[in-house]
Amino acid sequence: MALDSSAEHPTPVRTVSRLVGEWIGRLGPIWIDGQVAEFRPRPGARNIYLVLRDPDVDMSLTIVADAALVGGVEPPLAQGQRIIVFAKPEYWTGRGSLQYRAKEIRSVGLGALLEQLERLRHLLTAEGIFSLERKQPLPFLPRRIGLICGRNSAAMHDVLVNVEDRWPGIPFEVREVAVQGVQAVSGVTEALLELDAIEDVDVIVIARGGGSVEDLLPFSNESLVRAAAAARTPIVSAIGHEQDAPLLDLVADLRASTPTDAAKRIVPSWQEQFSIISALRNRSVSGLRNRLDRESGFAQDSRRRMRTRLNHLIDTNQRDLEHLTARVRALSPAATLERGYAIVTNEVGEIVRDASTVSPGEFIRIRVAQGAFQAQSVDSTTEES
Repeated sequence: MALDSSAEHPTPVRTVSRLVGEWIGRLGPIWIDGQVAEFRPRPGARNIYLVLRDPDVDMSLTIVADAALVGGVEPPLAQGQRIIVFAKPEYWTGRGSLQYRAKEIRSVGLGALLEQLERLRHLLTAEGIFSLERKQPLPFLPRRIGLICGRNSAAMHDVLVNVEDRWPGIPFEVREVAVQGVQAVSGVTEALLELDAIEDVDVIVIARGGGSVEDLLPFSNESLVRAAAAARTPIVSAIGHEQDAPLLDLVADLRASTPTDAAKRIVPSWQEQFSIISALRNRSVSGLRNRLDRESGFAQDSRRRMRTRLNHLIDTNQRDLEHLTARVRALSPAATLERGYAIVTNEVGEIVRDASTVSPGEFIRIRVAQGAFQAQSVDSTTEES
């Protein structure tokens, strides 16, 4: 029912509070699912107050319950416990505050939690969030590593120490947040979004030590899993021990069995790389030496074959030259003179081929094998050949 009010005729607080209380009083009870964020029972108190928080977002409600009702819950209520409450809203007009009066409280058992996780796993699998095609490869050597872990935790120490041992000097962006309880989901998600926005963070490690199924529930939270799936930076999940398997393991680009294992996966070992480089260098030197030996042997063999072929060519040409020389000598006038013949020329130097061309008393020149001499013709005689 609307109220007629104005700046000149405002409605008193008591009237507003009473009307709001009447409207809320007409609301019926409802089942509420949440996580106990605050629970501080006071001995002897008839009413016990607790804060019920949404496990996915930062929203909470105040629950008031009879001490006997709270005392009958099994297992006993504790901070961080997942419960469902059947409660009716109440409005306290004296302070204008809203609370919920619990009529029944049930602890969510491990079986029910596992059933919820299994349904969520099937849903996300159907959406393809866990698909291998979505996985991003990790860089060989990240420029900067993002680390999300508990405050001053052993998991943080394991990652930092092992990375420094394997590759000294790699910078970190560390976000220490709650990794258990009601603040875990929002804390880890906010840290993930913050690190994912840093340009030179090449890989993000989410690390936590082992724990019970209930302790690791935040890492199976749907909102956190979806935030990890949407991240541009490769994510390494190092939650609990090897037997633990929160849903974050399925969406992460790499699942490490422990925080120490994560450190070994995200950076190479400088000692291993040095050994690899040394082995490659030795292999290269050995290969080069073998190649030089082969080429040297080939060169020596080629030189030997060339020398043999050249000697053969020289010998062949030498024999040919000797044969030609012999033929030339056999055909030359000097060889004819050696056999006792002579060359006769007249006074003008013409070779005398016919005795009739020489007149008696004419001087002639006679050349023999060893020198020449001059003679005078007495007469000439022509002989039949």
